[in-house]
Amino acid sequence: MKSETIDYINIGLLIISFVAAIHLPFELFLFSYAFLGPLHYLTEINWLDDKKYFIKAKTKIYKIFIVLASVIAVYPLLKYIDNDFFNFISSQKHIIITIGFLFSLSLILFSKSKQLILAFIVSILLSVICLLLLPKIIMVLGIFLPTLIHVYIFTLLFMIYGQLKCYTKAGITSIVLLIMAPIVLFFIDIVPKSYEISEFVQQTFLRSGFLSINTIVADFFTDINRDTINLMSPVVLKIQIFIAFAYTYHYLNWFSKTSIIGWKSSLSNKRAKYIIVIWLGSVGIYLYDYITGLTVLFFLSLLHVILEFPLNVVTIKEIVSASLKRLPKMNKS
Repeated sequence: MKSETIDYINIGLLIISFVAAIHLPFELFLFSYAFLGPLHYLTEINWLDDKKYFIKAKTKIYKIFIVLASVIAVYPLLKYIDNDFFNFISSQKHIIITIGFLFSLSLILFSKSKQLILAFIVSILLSVICLLLLPKIIMVLGIFLPTLIHVYIFTLLFMIYGQLKCYTKAGITSIVLLIMAPIVLFFIDIVPKSYEISEFVQQTFLRSGFLSINTIVADFFTDINRDTINLMSPVVLKIQIFIAFAYTYHYLNWFSKTSIIGWKSSLSNKRAKYIIVIWLGSVGIYLYDYITGLTVLFFLSLLHVILEFPLNVVTIKEIVSASLKRLPKMNKS
């Protein structure tokens, strides 16, 4: 399909995701996270591996990066081990994710081992300094980088980068709509009485721990008392609508752009079979018990976020570079 045709499809997917999120904020999120999420993780990790994770360094370095990403992704599971040391390491998730993202900057800028070792040390020092002086920044990065920043901000940046490479009116429209979604949501009235959540959905959502994201967002952007927060408050409902929309569209955007991104061409028949089998197994676990599915698939979820960090950095770099190149042309005109 042509790029503009895909952009029109994405406009439709964006609108569908937003409308569905308004009507079924909790159900849509739980469904998308369990059914679309694992397939997204698997196909993106395969594509990133085919692209050598967009790392400038030699093969040895990018293999070390995979190991580092795996360590970062597995540490939250340490909380399930009844050990004080492991529990302490698990509690430091915010700073560990921040270190991982800062180190990703160096993977794009440097290729020599000595430079990367120094950059890793600097990443740790900067993260520790931020933790001591600006702890809220570490909290925001640690919580929002693998969640809302990943599914909303970076999706938006990828779309902007795509338009810098291949401009279409439909593409610009989809970007505007994505930006407008939270703004529209802020101004519309949400009536809690119109939402009926089944006991299963409510208990699954509460047991999953996802409410903590709503609570942190509400605490960060509003003056709501986090101790009295509940699922059916207008603020929590609006936040959940946005989260459900952002996650659902993030996944659908990925699947709709197979030809543009080229991730389908990186799939060999053997790998495709493995991915389908693992995905079906993942869905089966979620259907058996949602919380068990979350626990089992959390590693894969966080791993794909960490492995995408270099691509995120490359995207930001390319957007800034393209924008700076256009400034002289704008000034002349």
